[in-house]
Amino acid sequence: MVMAQSLFKVLKRREPARELDVLAPEWSLPILARMPEIRTAIASATAHGEVGLGTRRRIGKELRNTRYDRAIVLPRSYKSALIPWFAKVSVRTGFRGEMRFGVINDMRRFDPEVLDQTVKRFVALGLDNDEILPDVLPYPELAVSKDNQQKAMRELGVETDRRIVAMMPGAEYGPAKCWPHEYFADLAASLDREGFAVWVLGSKKDAVAGDAIAGGSKALNLCGKTSLEDVVDLLAACEQAVSNDSGLMHIAAATGAHVHGIYGSSSPKFTPPLTKSRDIHRLGLECSPCYERECPLGHLRCLKDLKPDLILQKILLKSG
Repeated sequence: MVMAQSLFKVLKRREPARELDVLAPEWSLPILARMPEIRTAIASATAHGEVGLGTRRRIGKELRNTRYDRAIVLPRSYKSALIPWFAKVSVRTGFRGEMRFGVINDMRRFDPEVLDQTVKRFVALGLDNDEILPDVLPYPELAVSKDNQQKAMRELGVETDRRIVAMMPGAEYGPAKCWPHEYFADLAASLDREGFAVWVLGSKKDAVAGDAIAGGSKALNLCGKTSLEDVVDLLAACEQAVSNDSGLMHIAAATGAHVHGIYGSSSPKFTPPLTKSRDIHRLGLECSPCYERECPLGHLRCLKDLKPDLILQKILLKSG
Protein backbone atom coordinates (compact mmCIF):
# COMPACT_ATOMS: atom_id res chain seq x y z
CA MET A 1 0.00 0.00 0.00
CA VAL A 2 2.85 2.40 0.74
CA MET A 3 4.45 1.70 -2.64
CA ALA A 4 1.11 2.40 -4.34
CA GLN A 5 1.41 6.05 -3.29
CA SER A 6 3.93 6.51 -6.08
CA LEU A 7 1.10 5.72 -8.51
CA PHE A 8 -1.25 8.14 -6.75
CA LYS A 9 1.36 10.90 -6.99
CA VAL A 10 1.78 10.30 -10.72
CA LEU A 11 -1.97 10.39 -11.30
CA LYS A 12 -2.39 13.67 -9.41
CA ARG A 13 0.53 15.29 -11.23
CA ARG A 14 -1.01 14.41 -14.57
CA GLU A 15 -4.56 15.39 -13.61
CA PRO A 16 -4.54 17.57 -10.47
CA ALA A 17 -8.33 17.98 -10.47
CA ARG A 18 -9.07 14.25 -10.62
CA GLU A 19 -10.46 12.78 -7.39
CA LEU A 20 -8.84 9.52 -6.28
CA ASP A 21 -10.63 6.94 -4.16
CA VAL A 22 -9.00 3.65 -3.15
CA LEU A 23 -10.67 0.32 -2.48
CA ALA A 24 -8.39 -1.62 -0.13
CA PRO A 25 -8.28 -4.04 2.82
CA GLU A 26 -9.65 -2.48 5.98
CA TRP A 27 -6.34 -2.82 7.88
CA SER A 28 -4.65 -0.52 5.34
CA LEU A 29 -7.09 2.39 5.61
CA PRO A 30 -5.01 4.23 8.26
CA ILE A 31 -2.11 4.31 5.77
CA LEU A 32 -4.33 5.71 3.03
CA ALA A 33 -5.58 8.36 5.47
CA ARG A 34 -2.00 9.70 5.58
CA MET A 35 -1.85 10.15 1.79
CA PRO A 36 -2.98 13.65 0.75
CA GLU A 37 -3.64 12.44 -2.80
CA ILE A 38 -6.57 10.26 -1.66
CA ARG A 39 -10.10 11.60 -1.24
CA THR A 40 -11.76 8.48 0.20
CA ALA A 41 -10.55 5.05 1.29
CA ILE A 42 -13.12 2.27 0.98
CA ALA A 43 -12.87 -1.03 2.86
CA SER A 44 -13.00 -4.02 0.52
CA ALA A 45 -14.55 -6.22 3.25
CA THR A 46 -13.06 -9.46 1.88
CA ALA A 47 -10.24 -11.44 3.46
CA HIS A 48 -6.98 -12.18 1.67
CA GLY A 49 -7.53 -15.08 -0.73
CA GLU A 50 -11.31 -15.03 -0.28
CA VAL A 51 -13.44 -14.97 -3.44
CA GLY A 52 -16.43 -13.51 -1.58
CA LEU A 53 -18.52 -13.20 -4.75
CA GLY A 54 -21.62 -11.98 -2.94
CA THR A 55 -19.67 -9.37 -0.98
CA ARG A 56 -17.91 -8.12 -4.10
CA ARG A 57 -21.22 -7.87 -5.96
CA ARG A 58 -22.78 -5.89 -3.09
CA ILE A 59 -19.87 -3.45 -2.87
CA GLY A 60 -19.82 -3.02 -6.64
CA LYS A 61 -23.50 -2.20 -6.78
CA GLU A 62 -23.12 0.28 -3.91
CA LEU A 63 -20.36 2.07 -5.84
CA ARG A 64 -22.41 2.50 -9.03
CA ASN A 65 -23.96 5.74 -7.77
CA THR A 66 -20.50 7.33 -7.60
CA ARG A 67 -20.21 6.91 -11.40
CA TYR A 68 -16.49 6.28 -11.52
CA ASP A 69 -15.07 6.68 -15.03
CA ARG A 70 -11.91 4.64 -14.44
CA ALA A 71 -10.64 1.89 -12.18
CA ILE A 72 -7.01 0.78 -11.93
CA VAL A 73 -6.75 -2.79 -10.64
CA LEU A 74 -3.30 -3.39 -9.15
CA PRO A 75 -3.45 -7.14 -8.34
CA ARG A 76 -3.42 -9.54 -11.29
CA SER A 77 -6.05 -11.91 -9.91
CA TYR A 78 -9.52 -12.43 -11.41
CA LYS A 79 -11.38 -11.71 -8.18
CA SER A 80 -9.66 -8.35 -7.69
CA ALA A 81 -11.27 -7.09 -10.91
CA LEU A 82 -14.82 -8.06 -9.99
CA ILE A 83 -15.85 -5.03 -7.90
CA PRO A 84 -15.06 -2.46 -10.65
CA TRP A 85 -16.94 -4.70 -13.09
CA PHE A 86 -19.97 -4.95 -10.80
CA ALA A 87 -19.71 -1.17 -10.28
CA LYS A 88 -19.96 -0.70 -14.07
CA VAL A 89 -16.86 1.49 -14.21
CA SER A 90 -16.44 2.36 -17.88
CA VAL A 91 -12.64 1.91 -18.10
CA ARG A 92 -11.10 -0.90 -16.06
CA THR A 93 -7.30 -1.00 -16.39
CA GLY A 94 -5.16 -3.95 -15.36
CA PHE A 95 -2.46 -6.37 -16.43
CA ARG A 96 -3.20 -9.52 -18.36
CA GLY A 97 -3.73 -12.28 -15.79
CA GLU A 98 -6.11 -15.03 -14.62
CA MET A 99 -8.52 -14.99 -17.63
CA ARG A 100 -9.73 -11.46 -16.91
CA PHE A 101 -10.98 -10.66 -20.41
CA GLY A 102 -14.25 -8.79 -20.06
CA VAL A 103 -13.89 -7.77 -16.42
CA ILE A 104 -10.74 -5.88 -17.47
CA ASN A 105 -11.38 -3.90 -20.68
CA ASP A 106 -8.15 -1.86 -20.76
CA MET A 107 -5.77 -4.81 -20.77
CA ARG A 108 -2.06 -4.12 -20.42
CA ARG A 109 0.79 -6.43 -21.38
CA PHE A 110 2.89 -7.50 -18.41
CA ASP A 111 6.65 -7.54 -19.07
CA PRO A 112 8.50 -8.64 -15.90
CA GLU A 113 11.87 -7.61 -17.34
CA VAL A 114 10.82 -4.01 -17.88
CA LEU A 115 8.60 -3.90 -14.80
CA ASP A 116 11.19 -5.42 -12.50
CA GLN A 117 9.98 -3.66 -9.34
CA THR A 118 6.61 -3.59 -7.61
CA VAL A 119 6.49 0.20 -7.71
CA LYS A 120 7.12 0.22 -11.48
CA ARG A 121 4.23 -2.20 -11.99
CA PHE A 122 1.91 0.08 -10.05
CA VAL A 123 2.95 3.28 -11.82
CA ALA A 124 2.81 1.68 -15.29
CA LEU A 125 -0.94 1.13 -14.89
CA GLY A 126 -1.43 4.87 -14.40
CA LEU A 127 0.24 5.72 -17.72
CA ASP A 128 -1.13 5.50 -21.25
CA ASN A 129 -0.86 2.10 -22.87
CA ASP A 130 2.73 1.47 -24.08
CA GLU A 131 3.93 4.75 -22.54
CA ILE A 132 7.50 4.48 -21.27
CA LEU A 133 8.04 4.76 -17.53
CA PRO A 134 9.67 8.00 -16.37
CA ASP A 135 13.31 7.68 -15.35
CA VAL A 136 12.52 8.89 -11.83
CA LEU A 137 9.44 7.78 -9.91
CA PRO A 138 8.08 9.84 -7.01
CA TYR A 139 8.76 8.41 -3.56
CA PRO A 140 5.96 7.82 -1.05
CA GLU A 141 5.57 10.50 1.63
CA LEU A 142 3.13 9.84 4.46
CA ALA A 143 1.68 12.77 6.37
CA VAL A 144 2.71 12.90 10.02
CA SER A 145 0.58 14.14 12.92
CA LYS A 146 2.82 15.82 15.49
CA ASP A 147 -0.10 15.99 17.95
CA ASN A 148 -0.72 12.25 17.74
CA GLN A 149 3.02 11.61 17.89
CA GLN A 150 3.32 13.43 21.21
CA LYS A 151 0.15 11.79 22.52
CA ALA A 152 1.40 8.30 21.63
CA MET A 153 4.79 8.95 23.20
CA ARG A 154 3.17 10.15 26.44
CA GLU A 155 0.81 7.18 26.63
CA LEU A 156 3.63 4.71 25.96
CA GLY A 157 6.04 6.47 28.28
CA VAL A 158 8.74 6.70 25.63
CA GLU A 159 9.61 10.38 25.70
CA THR A 160 13.37 10.69 25.45
CA ASP A 161 16.03 13.26 24.62
CA ARG A 162 18.23 10.58 23.05
CA ARG A 163 18.44 9.92 19.33
CA ILE A 164 16.07 7.11 18.45
CA VAL A 165 16.62 4.03 16.31
CA ALA A 166 13.57 1.92 15.48
CA MET A 167 13.83 -1.82 15.00
CA MET A 168 11.26 -3.86 13.09
CA PRO A 169 12.05 -7.58 13.52
CA GLY A 170 8.92 -8.97 11.90
CA ALA A 171 8.23 -10.11 8.36
CA GLU A 172 4.82 -11.55 7.55
CA TYR A 173 6.23 -13.59 4.65
CA GLY A 174 8.26 -15.98 6.78
CA PRO A 175 11.48 -16.70 8.72
CA ALA A 176 13.71 -16.56 5.63
CA LYS A 177 13.20 -12.79 5.74
CA CYS A 178 13.94 -12.42 9.46
CA TRP A 179 17.33 -11.39 10.81
CA PRO A 180 18.00 -13.34 14.06
CA HIS A 181 16.45 -11.84 17.19
CA GLU A 182 19.74 -12.13 19.05
CA TYR A 183 21.41 -9.97 16.37
CA PHE A 184 18.79 -7.28 16.88
CA ALA A 185 19.41 -7.52 20.64
CA ASP A 186 23.19 -7.26 20.24
CA LEU A 187 22.77 -4.24 17.97
CA ALA A 188 20.33 -2.62 20.42
CA ALA A 189 22.78 -3.08 23.30
CA SER A 190 25.58 -1.53 21.25
CA LEU A 191 23.37 1.40 20.28
CA ASP A 192 22.51 2.02 23.93
CA ARG A 193 26.22 2.26 24.74
CA GLU A 194 26.57 4.76 21.88
CA GLY A 195 23.84 6.97 23.33
CA PHE A 196 20.80 5.91 21.29
CA ALA A 197 17.34 4.92 22.45
CA VAL A 198 15.88 1.87 20.70
CA TRP A 199 12.18 1.22 20.04
CA VAL A 200 11.00 -2.17 18.76
CA LEU A 201 7.89 -1.80 16.60
CA GLY A 202 5.55 -4.39 15.18
CA SER A 203 2.21 -6.13 15.56
CA LYS A 204 1.09 -8.47 18.34
CA LYS A 205 2.59 -11.31 16.29
CA ASP A 206 6.00 -9.68 16.76
CA ALA A 207 5.70 -9.37 20.56
CA VAL A 208 7.82 -12.49 21.17
CA ALA A 209 10.57 -11.08 18.97
CA GLY A 210 10.26 -7.76 20.79
CA ASP A 211 10.58 -9.49 24.15
CA ALA A 212 13.69 -11.32 22.97
CA ILE A 213 15.30 -8.07 21.83
CA ALA A 214 14.31 -6.15 24.98
CA GLY A 215 15.47 -9.06 27.14
CA GLY A 216 18.98 -8.78 25.73
CA SER A 217 19.18 -4.99 25.76
CA LYS A 218 17.54 -1.81 27.04
CA ALA A 219 15.29 -1.58 23.99
CA LEU A 220 11.61 -0.77 24.56
CA ASN A 221 9.28 -3.43 23.18
CA LEU A 222 6.29 -1.59 21.69
CA CYS A 223 5.08 -4.49 19.53
CA GLY A 224 1.30 -4.81 19.66
CA LYS A 225 0.94 -1.67 21.78
CA THR A 226 0.40 0.80 18.96
CA SER A 227 -2.11 1.47 16.22
CA LEU A 228 -0.93 1.76 12.63
CA GLU A 229 -1.45 5.53 12.85
CA ASP A 230 0.78 5.61 15.93
CA VAL A 231 3.50 3.62 14.15
CA VAL A 232 3.60 6.15 11.31
CA ASP A 233 4.04 9.02 13.76
CA LEU A 234 6.52 7.21 16.01
CA LEU A 235 8.72 6.27 13.05
CA ALA A 236 8.76 9.92 12.02
CA ALA A 237 10.37 10.67 15.40
CA CYS A 238 13.18 8.19 14.73
CA GLU A 239 16.51 9.18 13.25
CA GLN A 240 17.09 5.74 11.75
CA ALA A 241 15.29 2.41 11.40
CA VAL A 242 16.62 -1.15 11.10
CA SER A 243 14.16 -3.49 9.46
CA ASN A 244 13.65 -6.75 7.66
CA ASP A 245 12.10 -6.44 4.20
CA SER A 246 8.58 -5.77 5.47
CA GLY A 247 5.69 -3.33 5.32
CA LEU A 248 7.05 -1.37 8.26
CA MET A 249 10.32 -0.84 6.39
CA HIS A 250 8.37 0.94 3.65
CA ILE A 251 6.43 2.98 6.21
CA ALA A 252 9.71 4.08 7.81
CA ALA A 253 11.04 5.14 4.41
CA ALA A 254 7.89 7.18 3.77
CA THR A 255 8.18 9.03 7.09
CA GLY A 256 11.73 10.30 6.55
CA ALA A 257 13.73 7.96 8.79
CA HIS A 258 17.04 6.72 7.39
CA VAL A 259 16.32 3.06 6.59
CA HIS A 260 18.65 0.11 7.04
CA GLY A 261 16.95 -2.62 5.01
CA ILE A 262 18.00 -6.21 5.76
CA TYR A 263 17.47 -8.69 2.93
CA GLY A 264 17.68 -12.46 3.12
CA SER A 265 15.47 -14.52 0.82
CA SER A 266 14.13 -11.43 -0.99
CA SER A 267 15.83 -8.84 -3.17
CA PRO A 268 16.24 -5.06 -2.86
CA LYS A 269 16.09 -4.93 -6.66
CA PHE A 270 12.39 -5.90 -6.48
CA THR A 271 11.13 -4.17 -3.32
CA PRO A 272 13.69 -1.54 -2.25
CA PRO A 273 12.83 1.04 0.41
CA LEU A 274 11.65 3.98 -1.68
CA THR A 275 13.88 6.71 -0.30
CA LYS A 276 17.28 8.18 -1.04
CA SER A 277 18.12 7.93 2.67
CA ARG A 278 18.84 4.23 2.94
CA ASP A 279 21.48 1.55 3.37
CA ILE A 280 20.89 -1.92 1.96
CA HIS A 281 22.34 -4.83 3.94
CA ARG A 282 22.59 -7.98 1.85
CA LEU A 283 25.33 -10.55 1.43
CA GLY A 284 24.41 -11.61 -2.10
CA LEU A 285 25.15 -15.31 -1.67
CA GLU A 286 24.88 -17.61 -4.67
CA CYS A 287 21.69 -19.12 -3.24
CA SER A 288 19.92 -15.79 -2.80
CA PRO A 289 17.45 -14.40 -3.50
CA CYS A 290 15.46 -17.63 -3.33
CA TYR A 291 12.14 -15.97 -2.38
CA GLU A 292 11.31 -18.91 -0.11
CA ARG A 293 9.50 -18.55 3.21
CA GLU A 294 12.02 -20.85 4.89
CA CYS A 295 15.64 -21.49 3.93
CA PRO A 296 15.54 -24.47 1.50
CA LEU A 297 19.15 -25.34 2.40
CA GLY A 298 18.55 -25.17 6.14
CA HIS A 299 21.45 -22.83 7.01
CA LEU A 300 19.99 -19.30 6.55
CA ARG A 301 23.51 -17.98 5.93
CA CYS A 302 22.15 -15.02 3.99
CA LEU A 303 21.04 -13.60 7.34
CA LYS A 304 23.16 -15.36 9.94
CA ASP A 305 26.41 -14.29 8.28
CA LEU A 306 25.28 -10.65 8.32
CA LYS A 307 26.71 -9.58 11.68
CA PRO A 308 25.37 -6.76 13.91
CA ASP A 309 28.64 -4.83 13.91
CA LEU A 310 28.37 -4.22 10.17
CA ILE A 311 25.04 -2.45 10.63
CA LEU A 312 26.23 -0.65 13.76
CA GLN A 313 29.08 0.95 11.82
CA LYS A 314 26.67 2.16 9.13
CA ILE A 315 24.36 3.66 11.76
CA LEU A 316 27.22 5.48 13.45
CA LEU A 317 28.53 6.70 10.10
CA LYS A 318 25.12 8.07 9.16
CA SER A 319 24.62 9.66 12.57
CA GLY A 320 27.98 11.40 12.34
